[in-house]
Amino acid sequence: MDHSLSPSRFPPSRVEVPRPDFSGSDTRRMLSQKAKYALRAVLYLAERHDDGDLMLIADIAEKEQIPRKFLEAILVELRNDGILESRRGKNGGYRLARPLDRISFGDVIRSIDGPLAPIRCASRTQFQPCTDCQDVDSCAIRWAMTKARDAMASVLDGWTLADAVRQRHGSGSIPLNFAV
Repeated sequence: MDHSLSPSRFPPSRVEVPRPDFSGSDTRRMLSQKAKYALRAVLYLAERHDDGDLMLIADIAEKEQIPRKFLEAILVELRNDGILESRRGKNGGYRLARPLDRISFGDVIRSIDGPLAPIRCASRTQFQPCTDCQDVDSCAIRWAMTKARDAMASVLDGWTLADAVRQRHGSGSIPLNFAV
């Protein structure tokens, strides 16, 4: 018997496991940096919402340490989706287009990253069956990913800028008993 491929020849610390490639547009494992910047920018505006003043891109970029050109593109997307409003010119800038309790984290993330679903067949707005799926209706993977999408949407759509500002001014950190 040939033992050249026996497990003892490959100790676990030396076995290289291929890593999945998540660079394609069909998969997204985490919140994008662009969406994190968008959340930071809208939170900056939320903190100053009562003033009603327009905020300059340069001020937001400096305070939140977001590259200015990248922030400009992000703010345009948020404006186009009705989350922000803007004015051009000498007294121009950006501000929130709706009250704090009417803008959720889910709104901001969808504006920047698209659907919350971890895979397209679990998306409510951009459904596409997987290319290798035998039966969409009975697929256990789709079922689990749909449940994950629903849980994520419940949290992100239920967490508004008003909640975030209250949390930030309260303890400034996530409570240890935070539960989803």
